[in-house]
Formats: sequence, structure tokens, C-alpha cells
Amino acid sequence: MQRARVAMPRSSLFLDTGVATAVLGCALLLGRQDTGEGYPPLDAAGCLLTLAVHLLLCWRHRSPGAVTGGIFALWTVYISLGYWPVVNSLAAQLALYTLASTRPPRTAVTAGAGLGAIWLYGGFVAPEGSVAAAAALGVVVPAVLVRFGQSARESERRGERLAELAAQLQEERDAKALRAVAEEQARIARELHDVIAHHISVIAVQSGLADYVFDTDPGTARRALGTIADTSREALEEMRRMLTLLRAGDNAPESYAPMPTLGGLADMAARMEAGGVPVELVVEGEPRTLPPGVELCAYRVTQEALTNVLKHARPGGAVVTVRYGTHHLLVSVTDDGPGPDPARVDTGGGHGLIGMHERAKLYGGAVTTGPGPEGGFRVRLTLPTSTTTAGEAPADT
Repeated sequence: MQRARVAMPRSSLFLDTGVATAVLGCALLLGRQDTGEGYPPLDAAGCLLTLAVHLLLCWRHRSPGAVTGGIFALWTVYISLGYWPVVNSLAAQLALYTLASTRPPRTAVTAGAGLGAIWLYGGFVAPEGSVAAAAALGVVVPAVLVRFGQSARESERRGERLAELAAQLQEERDAKALRAVAEEQARIARELHDVIAHHISVIAVQSGLADYVFDTDPGTARRALGTIADTSREALEEMRRMLTLLRAGDNAPESYAPMPTLGGLADMAARMEAGGVPVELVVEGEPRTLPPGVELCAYRVTQEALTNVLKHARPGGAVVTVRYGTHHLLVSVTDDGPGPDPARVDTGGGHGLIGMHERAKLYGGAVTTGPGPEGGFRVRLTLPTSTTTAGEAPADT
């Protein structure tokens, strides 16, 4: 940007010098013509004044006010010496247009009035000139130049505002992209938490069981080790799938299983039973295919709730109820453990319960946690199964 700022004045000076040279050539050609109105031919003094007027044009964009004032002064002297006013009029008009295109309206109107006064003065001192024609030129020409100059100034200002707006939009787009990345990282963190917490809890319980009965009940120990192997493979498969999708995006291989759905609750219940926590799965209503996000949310909340049962409610069991309503899905996980743990009731006490609430809120649902109706602890998830019912309360209780 600084290189551009340095190069711009040099380019402008070069361009203004070329324009000034071209206008000077036109002025010298006009000065050699016989106007037939009694003006003297262009002598050495007239040429010098004309050269000085057009030399100032080389700096019209750097100092438009000073250049315009200097050209008006030299042009007035030129007219006072009896030379034809038209010779240097183009330079004065170009200076006024440049001033009007770069300065506020008050300054432009003042300079336009000055140009009109010089035209009128030229009409008065002309040998055979017409004051009426000079007065008309003094009104029309400055008005047109000021109007077009101000239009050019407004266009340039609009362009600058549009450039600023585009830069602001780019900043907002970048900030939005950063927020999206942060949200995606949070989502992946929740997914990893759910996968790791559930499977590692099962592995920890089964390994403890295998160690406890290793000598007295080899069959039970062998089954526990088999559950550990299966759970480990499943955890690795889920983590591999998520990390592969994270790296490859849309180009991820199709060999990995789809994201978990409610159809996987039976396998989850079987794993929990193998871990020593009996789980009863109850499905009410007509099962049907739901939006993938809704099914994943329900699956992960159930997984987190059962993981908490495994951690906090053993040796009790749990009942998972999935109720398909007309417009809502209701999932409840109730255990019959020793009673509610204050750390589990307080949603601010752990990341698992916070994650449940965040997931439900993302899909327009709600999670309630607390003591069960017959003791123990209950997690209740309500999700709308369509976006049109996201704000309604569930009809099923």
C-alpha cells in the first residue's frame, strides 16, 4: 500500500505534465491565429505568460487550490495586456474542473465565480468584444465545470466508501470463518469426548472385572477381555472416521460406517450390560427415519447419560425410553442407582451435562436432568423432528 501511495503522485505528475503540454500546444496555435477582433499577435511576453500558465497545470492535482489561483492571476494579467482571452481559457477551465473534483462545494463555487468574473472582465476590456457574450460564458462555463467536477468528486468518494465497505465485509467474512472453525473444533471436541468417555468407561469396568475374577472365574474374565477388545475396536473406528473426515472433508473414503443413529442403541445397551449395568431399551410409537442431526444428537445424549450411569450409579441398572411423537422425539434415561449425585444435578459441574444441553439447543430441543420419579437419576431429552416445530412444546409427556 505504501508503494502505491508513493507511485500515485509520480504517475499523476507525469500525466498532468503530458496534459499541460498538449493544452500548451493548442494555446500556442490559437495565439497565432488572426481573430479579426483587434487583438495583438502573440509576442514574447504573451508566450512567456502562456508558458507560465500551462507550467502551473503540471501540479494541478497536487495543489489544485494554489494552481487555480495562480492560473487565474496570470490569466488576468494576460487579458490586461490586451491579449486574446481565449488563448489561456482552456487552462483556466481545466484548473477549475480539477479544483471542483477534489474540493468541497463552497470552494468550487467560489473558484467558479472567480472564473466568471475574469470572463466578464475580458468582455469589458476587449477591443471589439461583446459584454453580453462574455457574461454568458462567465455563467454557463463555470456552472458546468463546477457541476461535473462535483459529480466526479462524489463518484470518487462513493468508490472509496465501497472499497471501505468491501474491506469491512472481508473482515467480517474472515471473522465468520474463524467462528465457524471454532464451532467446528468445539463440535469435534464434543464428539471425541462422547466417544472416548463412553468406551473408556466400559473398558475400565471390564478390565477391573477381568482382573478381579481372573483366577476364580476364567470364563468371565475371558468374556470381559472380549468386550474390551470389541469396545476398543469400535472406539478406534469412530475416532478414525472422525479424524479422516476432518482431514479429507468431502473426499473422505466411503469405507467408514455412517454416523451413529438410534438404531445403534441396542448395541450400546448390550455393551453396558457386558459392563455390568443392565439396560432395558423401550421403544414407544412407530420408529421412523429422522434427520441425521437429530438422530446423532439423541444417540450422543443417550451415550453420555449411560456413561454417567456406569460411572456414578453402579451397581444399579437403567431404562432407556425412546418415544416417537408426531412432531417430537423423546428420549429418557433413568437409573435406579443410590440417588442423585450433586455433581450430576448441577449442569455447571461437568462438561458432559453441558455438552448435552448444547447439543439439544443446537437442534431446537431441551434436556432436563434430576432425580427420577422413583429415585435414582433421570436425563430427559426432547427434540423436534422438523424445523417447523422447533419452538413448540412436545405434545407427548
